[in-house]
Amino acid sequence: MEALLDKYIREHSSPVAEPLVWLEKQTNIHTNYPRMLSGAVQGNLLKMLVQISGARRILEIGAFTGYSSICMALGLGPQGHIDTLEINDELEPLMRQAWERAGVSRLIELHLGPALETLKTLPPHNLYDMVFIDANKREYPQYYEAVLPLLRQGGLIVADDTLWDGKVYAKPVPADAQTAALVRFNETVAADPRVETVVLPLRDGLTLIRKR
Repeated sequence: MEALLDKYIREHSSPVAEPLVWLEKQTNIHTNYPRMLSGAVQGNLLKMLVQISGARRILEIGAFTGYSSICMALGLGPQGHIDTLEINDELEPLMRQAWERAGVSRLIELHLGPALETLKTLPPHNLYDMVFIDANKREYPQYYEAVLPLLRQGGLIVADDTLWDGKVYAKPVPADAQTAALVRFNETVAADPRVETVVLPLRDGLTLIRKR
């Protein structure tokens, strides 16, 4: 059941486009973990961050069913481009159908396979303006080090799920691999002089990281 705070925030934020309403429904019907979907409020924030920053080249690590990539694409200009990475090829048909419904297919290039392997194939000279990380939590520290050289100076990294249901600040911190990796990611980013960062308590935690 939706919490009263979440309901209030959603109802007082801009409504999302019809293709996103459709995709959220399809994600709930066809996937085992529909909560992985970014959702309306976070999706609106991603779109707004693209618009405010003037981003034109975006890298997404973890596409899931394509909701967040649609949101970011709707914030792009006609010359924008998104490289989105996803390991689960069974989700491709739903992603592509959703992108078509939203009219953003030409802006998005899907790369299927393990993200850390795909990142090695991306050309280092075509720097990104924005990176959205929402994939395997165990690999967040590796994603961070891999994408920072691919991000232009002043560019933005947005990392999802960084509060991890409160586990990262629990006493004691749980010993599972996902929580341990997120704790290491959060501590690394906070101490890194190459960036400035702020953690937002939106959904399960959203960290904004700006490359100096």
